[in-house]
Amino acid sequence: MMGSQFQIKVPCEYRFRRDVCSYGYFLLAPNVWDPTRESLTRPFTLKDGLAILTLTQPGGRGKPLCILSDRALSRSEKAQATPLIIRMLRIDDPGIKDFHKIDPRWKRSGRARLFRSPSFFEDLVKTVTSCNVTWPSTVNMNRRLCEVINPAFPTPLQLARRRPSMLRARCGVGYRDARLVQLARMVASREVDPEWFEDPANDDQAVYEALLELPGIGPYAAANMLQLLGRYSRLAIDTESVRHGKMLLGFSGPSRQIEKKVRAHYEGFGDHKFRSYWFEMWTFYESKHGPAWTWEPRTTGKAFTAAMLSK
Repeated sequence: MMGSQFQIKVPCEYRFRRDVCSYGYFLLAPNVWDPTRESLTRPFTLKDGLAILTLTQPGGRGKPLCILSDRALSRSEKAQATPLIIRMLRIDDPGIKDFHKIDPRWKRSGRARLFRSPSFFEDLVKTVTSCNVTWPSTVNMNRRLCEVINPAFPTPLQLARRRPSMLRARCGVGYRDARLVQLARMVASREVDPEWFEDPANDDQAVYEALLELPGIGPYAAANMLQLLGRYSRLAIDTESVRHGKMLLGFSGPSRQIEKKVRAHYEGFGDHKFRSYWFEMWTFYESKHGPAWTWEPRTTGKAFTAAMLSK
């Protein structure tokens, strides 16, 4: 069957390779980044079934994205896929000018957008699988979730129907098994409403506190989910943050003291503090491995964090 092709318009400053390869989730299944073609490929579950979409920006910065499907798509399926892609790539991010005004270091390079998933639920699962674990294990967990349950990433209903023991045995999620099933059931039943978390009318503190009520979501995961929701007013502090404080900011002392110093250091960036923090850290990773869009997922993509630099 013949495939389909359609376009999505982007802002004049939008640069696909830079803005896709801006956060580690671009390296997690079912995303497949091709550094040679500068393309992102992944399956999507659409109205008439699975479709594998490949995204590129043939004309470069500011030019429309080209989306190529492995099968014919109806007009309604294209309409369904478009907002998922826009969300994933943050094409309609309204805060870029404000960020560059507060932190002009990133205006020339255009850095502002951080890659995320097409859905709140996928971001939630990926955040849970990134806590208290090395990056290669996060990569493996998400790969197995796609291989075992759904190549386009498990839906809340699909994951809700799985036994925790199966997730532990076949997907390697460890202690997260029951928590992932519980989260999936809460989203599938609408006990947790993704639209509420996405609603800009709810303030950051309310959303943060609601995230902390979810199983498996602690302070780091809640702060990380905030930025994935486009809320950058809180830092997601972990061991990478401590290394950043030591290696780049020159802080010393016990980890708790360094964490406090890191928080204080970025306080002046206000509602955009996570962006300023993240792009400093991401630039450090790129100084060691080259631009992220050149990273080979199976090699550099599994070893770009500071924890892996000395290995």
